Amino acid sequence: MAGAVSSLSVQHDKAGLLESRQATREAPWVKYTILTVALGFFAVFLLLPLVVVFVEALAKGWETYLTALVEPDALSAVKLTLLAAAISVPLNLVFGVAAAWAITRFDFRGKQLLITLIDLPFSVSPVVAGLIYVLVFSSHGWFGPWLAEHDIKVIFAVPGIVLATIFVTVPFVARELIPLLQAQGREEEEAAVVLGARGWQVFWYVTLPNVRWALLYGVILSNARAMGEFGAVSVVSGHIRGETNTLPLHVEILYNEYNFAAAFAVASLLALLALVTLAVKSWVEWRASQTVGVEE
Repeated sequence: MAGAVSSLSVQHDKAGLLESRQATREAPWVKYTILTVALGFFAVFLLLPLVVVFVEALAKGWETYLTALVEPDALSAVKLTLLAAAISVPLNLVFGVAAAWAITRFDFRGKQLLITLIDLPFSVSPVVAGLIYVLVFSSHGWFGPWLAEHDIKVIFAVPGIVLATIFVTVPFVARELIPLLQAQGREEEEAAVVLGARGWQVFWYVTLPNVRWALLYGVILSNARAMGEFGAVSVVSGHIRGETNTLPLHVEILYNEYNFAAAFAVASLLALLALVTLAVKSWVEWRASQTVGVEE
């Protein structure tokens, strides 16, 4: 009797599960409509512009394309773009880790203010951020006289470009780490402390292995934004050819001069950097999912 009741219960559960799946399953035309809209949006607004950039860049042949890339002003823009990213990304890496650690592991006054400040670059226009730096560091700004007295140039120079790049890339590392650290909790770290580990050892051997993929993901996003930033850098750079032009600014100048072949050639270089970033990002996500699967 008990076996019959158990069998009926199992059949009832299977029937209920089947009904649930059928109730939540949409009609085929709904699925294909949504898929078509999504793919159409991707093709028109993302894939097509990317294809146009490379087609226009190569419209006048490889010789013209390569000439535009090795032109002195273009090489200077490449070097400055890489320099700004090389300085701003490590600094934001240190800040992001420290901020995420403080927010998720300690209770202190001003925690919510710190979270708000981290999100500030998302809400403030990059152009406004650039204007703020001009107000503070220009010759007529708050620190202008002191900087001029000590022969330090910030605005219309590399330091201003680096400062503007740091501002727009501040949130990426911290915002990748904070949710993950909150979800993981403090149990493993507290156990390590009980076993005699010190603060740096806890971070290096317990916390860092658990967040390494999120950390790398944040660094990749920060680097992509640093190389592609236009608004804030445009305000503080002065557009001095061969000195303060990054790649996005160099593209704008070439386009405004109606040198379309060179403009698209340099733009294609930025697009290639974006594709490389996307490939690395996908690899990081795949490795992270593989790591989670192994741990489970």
